[in-house]
Amino acid sequence: MMWLEFIIQFVIAMLATISFAVLFTAPKKEIIYCGLTGAVGWIVYYLLTNNGMHLVLASGIATFCLTVLGRCFAVVRKTPVTVYLLSGIFPLVPGAGIYYTAYYLFIGNTEMSGFKGLETLEVAGAMVFGIIFGFGIPQALFHKLSPKKITLNEES
Repeated sequence: MMWLEFIIQFVIAMLATISFAVLFTAPKKEIIYCGLTGAVGWIVYYLLTNNGMHLVLASGIATFCLTVLGRCFAVVRKTPVTVYLLSGIFPLVPGAGIYYTAYYLFIGNTEMSGFKGLETLEVAGAMVFGIIFGFGIPQALFHKLSPKKITLNEES
């Protein structure tokens, strides 16, 4: 039963990311790769949080993973990494945290509003650090993934 839930989470995250990629007007040939990036990021987050990791750290690690995957796709597919990163990060954005911050503020529960607001800022900060660390990996490592071009020696 756990595998079924895992597959459902992956598929839903992929469909949500594909929907956002279409809205973002990603190139049609890259939409599936955008979906894969978002689904992998979500699955990493899902597995980490279900195994007891705090959601802030899990968000940072998941964002790091999807950033690295997006960079791999960018090199192999010869497309800017932002195509994969902007759409792939969609499932991890703390929209519920923003909603509950405003909700508790409007009903007058300032303590819960402050708690949810701080938690949302922490998640957003962790995501920023995940992206920074993902881009901290030297580009030369990613270019090893690029298909080699065969050039003919003109002197022979």
